Amino acid sequence: MNINMLLTTTTGAESPSFFETYGTIIFLLLMLAVMYLTVVIPQRKEEKAKNELRNSLEVGDGVVTIGGIVGRVVSIKEDTVLIETGSDRVKIRMSKNAIGEVEKLNLDNKDKEADK
Repeated sequence: MNINMLLTTTTGAESPSFFETYGTIIFLLLMLAVMYLTVVIPQRKEEKAKNELRNSLEVGDGVVTIGGIVGRVVSIKEDTVLIETGSDRVKIRMSKNAIGEVEKLNLDNKDKEADK
């Protein structure tokens, strides 16, 4: 008798509201949008800036690799860079992707320092 009573009361009830039906899906979509805006977009901007920095390398620029090697750029080929490190002038060829920071060679400052 209890089962018949439950069946008759649920079939006669009004339909669930919009939020009860689609609330979970809307919440998940909003969470995905927030994750995209806070994680993916800034990561893409950072990667784009690093690629521009690596592509703007010139001979004579100071570089620091992602492994911590400090040196000056001696020559540049398509995907590789030859850097010179230390006073003993050791030369290391490495991929452009291994460069983490670039210190541009500024000839204007050298000219100003020489005039003083």
